[in-house]
Amino acid sequence: MNSVASPPILLLVSAWLDHLLAERGLSANTVAAYQQDMRNFHAFLEEMCDARPEPAALDTIDEHALFLYLAWLRKRGHAGRSLARHLSSLRGFFAYAFEEGLVRDNPTLFLERPKLPGLLPEVLNEREMDAILALPDMREKLGARDRCMLEILYGAGLRVSELCKLRVLDLDAQRGVLRVFGKGAKERLVPLHGMAVSLLTDYARDWRPAFSPKEDALFLNRSGKGLSRVALWKIVRKYALKAGIRRAISPHTFRHSFATHLLEGGADLRSVQILLGHADISATEIYTHVQSGRLRRIHNAYHPRCRTREDAP
Repeated sequence: MNSVASPPILLLVSAWLDHLLAERGLSANTVAAYQQDMRNFHAFLEEMCDARPEPAALDTIDEHALFLYLAWLRKRGHAGRSLARHLSSLRGFFAYAFEEGLVRDNPTLFLERPKLPGLLPEVLNEREMDAILALPDMREKLGARDRCMLEILYGAGLRVSELCKLRVLDLDAQRGVLRVFGKGAKERLVPLHGMAVSLLTDYARDWRPAFSPKEDALFLNRSGKGLSRVALWKIVRKYALKAGIRRAISPHTFRHSFATHLLEGGADLRSVQILLGHADISATEIYTHVQSGRLRRIHNAYHPRCRTREDAP
């Protein structure tokens, strides 16, 4: 992979943190912890490069430098889970830098992975989702825009970046599908339910012109420019709080809920994989946890050893 000139490390860290908040849907507290980890890493780099006229370029940081950093942390009393979290921060940061083409190699690939328990995705139930979708005021342009965005996030299971990249011509209202460009510019067609098609058609025709568009993005801010991922995160968080939901909700929660509700309704994993745009089905398998309750009920209802004494022969 060819790398381009790297921006200052702190600037790239800021972009990565925005990505974690808006795209990955991590909580503000988690992102703040990662931010502190990266401040420690930057302090280490400044100390290591004290004798140099310029700070170390991102692409010059190798595995050896990262081992020195871990030793530097241990000298300052970090151990156990603290070290594991710092490793996780480094791994996420360099994976992001690699995907953005800012480093030729990811120096964290051969670092020992911290063995931390996996976390299941946060999911809204159908009642909570209905409460959020009912909140935007459809009588004014911001409310109409927000309702349309929320309906598509949930109805199509889009990533934040995918929704922000949507253009007016990406909707095929006659066929009821949305053209989506996912990771790696991979294109897929996602079916929309009737209400989503109607809302999107009305918004594009009646409400979008009221934003005085300066770009061809489908969803615009007050200045007529495309919405950013952070702006979308703030909109989702606003409506979640209005609905009385105090958990850490993000746009990605809608994607998790989309997949979860499909599986709860009986959809097969392969179909959900295609709808989500996952290249590997292993990325979709995290959602199979939602089937455990339904499978338990089926097991209890139909397995002969689960009959009650009154039902037993």
